[in-house]
Amino acid sequence: MASNMISAEGRKKLQERYDFLWETERPRMVKNMADAAAEGDRSENAEYIYSKKRLREIDRELKHLGDRLKVVKVVYPPLNPAAVSFGCWVTYQDEEGEERCYQLVGPDEFDVAAGKISVDSPVGKALLGRRVDDEITIRRPAGDLTVTIVAITSTRPA
Repeated sequence: MASNMISAEGRKKLQERYDFLWETERPRMVKNMADAAAEGDRSENAEYIYSKKRLREIDRELKHLGDRLKVVKVVYPPLNPAAVSFGCWVTYQDEEGEERCYQLVGPDEFDVAAGKISVDSPVGKALLGRRVDDEITIRRPAGDLTVTIVAITSTRPA
């Protein structure tokens, strides 16, 4: 079960995606479908079939986003975190001395390439509640990883 926590930035992005689909993308697909239907035989009309399929995908995504927007709660990170919590940036060092830095975010906004991992992920769960200098073992599908927490901040380290 996914948590319902989200950052203010993540909530804004979900709302923007919902608004774009509802106000721009869906009306465009409805128009495409109507234009294609006016051309005659729908059974062999690729544009009509594609538009109808895309409209179903948009409606499915709108339902999902609408349901999530109803239940997510915006959570802000503590200003001076003593322990890892939602929204914090955590820097840890692995056994080879390599450092990684991640922000713990909600499941609707994770983006590993941008340094954002879900609090529901194995790494996120292992880090929650931990403090600087704690040594922890992160259980991953690729194998266990032992790390030491180096820093915890409320803003992205420079």
